[in-house]
Amino acid sequence: MSGSFKGAKGTGMLGAIAGDVFGASYEFQSFKEEDFDLFSLPRFFTDDTVLTIATAETLMGDGDYAAAYRRWGGRYPNRCYGGRFLDWLDDSSLGPYNSYGNGSAMRVSPIGWAFDSLIEVLEEAERSASVTHNHPEGIKGAQAAAGSIYLARMGASRVEIRDEIAYRFGYDLERTVEGIRPGYSFDVTCQGSVPEALIAFFDAEDFEHSIRLAISLGGDADTQAAITGGVAEAFWCGVPKRIENEVRGVLEKPLLEVLDRFTRRHRS
Repeated sequence: MSGSFKGAKGTGMLGAIAGDVFGASYEFQSFKEEDFDLFSLPRFFTDDTVLTIATAETLMGDGDYAAAYRRWGGRYPNRCYGGRFLDWLDDSSLGPYNSYGNGSAMRVSPIGWAFDSLIEVLEEAERSASVTHNHPEGIKGAQAAAGSIYLARMGASRVEIRDEIAYRFGYDLERTVEGIRPGYSFDVTCQGSVPEALIAFFDAEDFEHSIRLAISLGGDADTQAAITGGVAEAFWCGVPKRIENEVRGVLEKPLLEVLDRFTRRHRS
C-alpha cells in the first residue's frame, strides 16, 4: 500500500458515501428525472456507507473483512441490509453465500485508493467481495467498481476507463443513461446495476451531475449513486464543498473518524 499517488486528488471514499446519502431517499421510488432539487429531501446514510467505512477500517487494520463487516453491521443494525446479508451478519458461523448482489460493489471504493497497481486493486476487491459475494458476478462487480476508481485516480480518460472495464469484465458500456432509463427498473444484481452505474459516470458533466444521473435511472438509487460517486470523485479530483458539508453533517462520529483517518493516510 501507499499514501502517495500520481493521479487525482480526493478524499478516498467521500464520493461513494455522498452517492449513498443523496440517493437513499430515492431508493424504491423508480425516479426517472435528472433535473431536480438534489438538496430538498431528507438525507441519511444506509448500509452502503456503513460497509464502505468497514472496508476502509479493514485496509488500515488487520485485513479481516468478514470481522469488520459484522462489527460495523452490528453497530448500525437498521440500515437497510439485504436479507441474506442480515442472516450472515447475525450468525458468525456462516461463510460466503454465493451472492451476486451489488453489495460487493457498493462497499469497495476505498480499495481503489489504497494500492499502487490495477492488479493489486482487483485482487483486493476480490478478497473483500468473497467473504459474502463469492459468485463470479459478485466478484466482477466489486472489481469493476474499484478498478474504475483506480484508473480514474491515475488520470485515465473516460474512454480509457470504459474500454478497460468492458474488456476485462464483458460489460456493455456503449449504452447511455437516456437509452437505459425508460425501460430500467430496480435491480440489485451486480450484472444488472454496476454497468449502469458506471454509464452514469461516463455520461456526466461533473460530480453532481453524475449523482443525478445515477438516481435518475430509477433503480437501486443509493447503491448505484454510491458506485457512480466513487468513480466521479476520483475523476473530478474531489467532491464539491456543499455536497461534502451535507454528507459530513449526517455522518455520526465513529464513521467520520474512520473517514478522516483513511483520508489522511491515502489522500493525494
